[in-house]
Amino acid sequence: MSPNRKRLAVLSVAATLLTLAACGDPGSGGGVADPTPASSATGGACEPVAGEKLVVLEDDKTLQNADNVIPAVSASVAEANPTLVPLLDTVSDALDTEGLIALNKAVDIDRRTSSEVAKAFVADEGLAATEQSGDGTSVVIGAANFSESSTLANIYAEVLRSAGYSAEVREIGARETYLPALESGELAVVPEYAATLAEFLNTTVNGPDAEPVASGDVDATVAALEPLADERGLVVGKASAAQDQNAFAVTQEFADEHGVTTLSELAEACAGGLTLAGPAECPERPFCQPGLEKTYGLVFTGFTAYDFALIGEAVRKGEAAIGLVLSSDGSLG
Repeated sequence: MSPNRKRLAVLSVAATLLTLAACGDPGSGGGVADPTPASSATGGACEPVAGEKLVVLEDDKTLQNADNVIPAVSASVAEANPTLVPLLDTVSDALDTEGLIALNKAVDIDRRTSSEVAKAFVADEGLAATEQSGDGTSVVIGAANFSESSTLANIYAEVLRSAGYSAEVREIGARETYLPALESGELAVVPEYAATLAEFLNTTVNGPDAEPVASGDVDATVAALEPLADERGLVVGKASAAQDQNAFAVTQEFADEHGVTTLSELAEACAGGLTLAGPAECPERPFCQPGLEKTYGLVFTGFTAYDFALIGEAVRKGEAAIGLVLSSDGSLG
């Protein structure tokens, strides 16, 4: 996935959920975490281990907010077209993080078009509608200006076309631009991210200092999102299992050497410390280094700042033991 992507919607929960790529994906927050508690783990220090393949360690204590892909729909369009949201929900049912990584790899690395990849996904997953419920109704599917959003928008459009809708995909840009168009019904639907949208609407409706409503629990996050969406003339469909959020990766060789698959296991295995790669603001962001320290008791002996797009390669080269990535990055496939 391109480093210019939903990294637009990345870091600050209360402040700038639209710039989360810096040290967090959708749903990540800003600010400074509490001091790190002393670790009770007994492992030693862990040096970087170079390798070609990155693996994401499971966030087993849900440090990150639940940024699951979810369709955001104009309430007026949904009311006028009762079959539209159920059709979009079939996409959510078929999409998980592994599948999202594969879609992003196909576009960002294999250089296929979003439209081509979307058609193949709909065909492979058997998502074509069996009834022509759209009756030629024209709808515009909005996309933000990064490839993942475009691919998801094209998947939505392809499914709606199969049901008889006349669906057009239009790249709009940032959330501040496309949400008003969605609220007015100019756009029918935009692929969104549960936690990021929840916090964006939360601060829009309740003010910039509103208490955060998103969490690592996707059901609770969607439950908080729904009334906020309703207040702005929106409805949301079903949240998919696919997540695009902050994640922390090591090389496969590192994971195998230390026998780790989760961040908790990493803290046990590497209690003596390890090195971290991330964007420059990572040491100050509670969804990045402070969050890892506070939630997992991880100890870092060094931090190196990189442009977001270069973090994964730094870990592959053994310049750091672990690095911040996005969970749906195509290079993880």
